[in-house]
Amino acid sequence: MENILLEDFQDQVSQLLIRHRSILDVLSKTQETTARVNRALTKAITDCGCVEVVARKQSYDSDKSLHENQQFLDTHFTGPLCEHCREVVTAELGKNLFYLTALCNIVDIKLTDVLETEAKRLNTLGVFNLS
Repeated sequence: MENILLEDFQDQVSQLLIRHRSILDVLSKTQETTARVNRALTKAITDCGCVEVVARKQSYDSDKSLHENQQFLDTHFTGPLCEHCREVVTAELGKNLFYLTALCNIVDIKLTDVLETEAKRLNTLGVFNLS
């Protein structure tokens, strides 16, 4: 079911991408939309204040396994996004996904293949992925 949804989305992107069909346009739009996601989250923190970043050095015990240490690692992200910020971030993520999918279309790669390959890689590497 998910594959059909992703394939439909990829087909829809292919039909709707008119102005920015050049690989150079799509690459720059992908970067721009990533920056807009970053900006939306930054504004949620600095302008709205619904969420905050409380960052400090990650505590990691070398005597414990990676899996055991995982529960002590922090995202540094605190609080839920308010409704407005959630809508903005969701919209910006959607635009980013649109251009990422457009990039897949230009290089003739199915988005489902990308997700399946990455899922298999993560499954194989497990905690050794270290991303």
